[in-house]
Amino acid sequence: MLDQKKQNLLIRGLTLVALVALIAAYFAPIWWVSLTAPNYPKDAFPDGIRIHFHFNGVFNGCTAVGKGTRMGNETLQADVGEDTPRYNPILDKDKDVNKEAKSLDCVHEMNTINHYVGMYPIDTGSPVELRLSKFLFGWFAVMLLGFMATERRNQLKILGIGFAAVAAWMVVDQVVMGQLDAFAAHYYHEASTFFNQPDVLDRWKANLILATQVSMVGIIAAMLIVLLGVWKIPRFSLLLPLAPALLPLFFVIDYAGWLWFFGHNMHPWGAFTVKPFMPTVFGEGKVAQFSTFSYPYWGYALLLIVFGCLMMALLLRRRQMRES
Repeated sequence: MLDQKKQNLLIRGLTLVALVALIAAYFAPIWWVSLTAPNYPKDAFPDGIRIHFHFNGVFNGCTAVGKGTRMGNETLQADVGEDTPRYNPILDKDKDVNKEAKSLDCVHEMNTINHYVGMYPIDTGSPVELRLSKFLFGWFAVMLLGFMATERRNQLKILGIGFAAVAAWMVVDQVVMGQLDAFAAHYYHEASTFFNQPDVLDRWKANLILATQVSMVGIIAAMLIVLLGVWKIPRFSLLLPLAPALLPLFFVIDYAGWLWFFGHNMHPWGAFTVKPFMPTVFGEGKVAQFSTFSYPYWGYALLLIVFGCLMMALLLRRRQMRES
């Protein structure tokens, strides 16, 4: 059996690996979704209409096809980044979109597809989570640093200084620098492409700002609860790695919840009427003429590394507390 000193080193090493994987996961694609259809030929769109979900947004996942790619007698140019001409991807299902489009932004393309069945733009999903994710990761990182300390006095110092820094960063970024208002304006613009009802959009914008502000207060309150718990309850420190360890579960729950929202809140004025449905969370599905694919990406593997390392560190620390 390892002595106390070696156990502490092992716990710190596991927690450090988890911390590095946690930070990397924030910048990594966690999940990918792709749509394929006959009007998106595989030699031009090898991955279909593909998007990547990150903790801080949704990004284009299409593979660029180099200039000069031949398809029949036409030359394809798919240098991702320029705007794609608008067209109806459902009505024009027999049309070769590459004969007219110079490039493809798959987030925009998927929004176009969704628009024709009355579905909200992608950017309107999980607006509060995306705004505050970097601060949540900062909060989790501070908790892991606190967990690496063995004495309660050092834990309280790390947590107190770290939580104060994250709270100040959050307030300055979102309120003082106006990032919340800027995002609310962007949210209004994206939603206005879905339908033009200023009174409803104003209410949505106000609700978004209020929900984000309430969530910010909730994060600060949660930090104070953690600080108080570590101060007053000896075994409370075992909870410090638990929230970061459960990120894989939190992500899937939030992701599935927003998919349900998008599939059950469609407007009837879409060019094609689709009954409310639950989009595919994991695996393959079918919607109209489109085949859908939804799978975890390499960023999710980082979250599983976080889970594995932190659960081992937590069990070791728990055994230490029992023995002492």
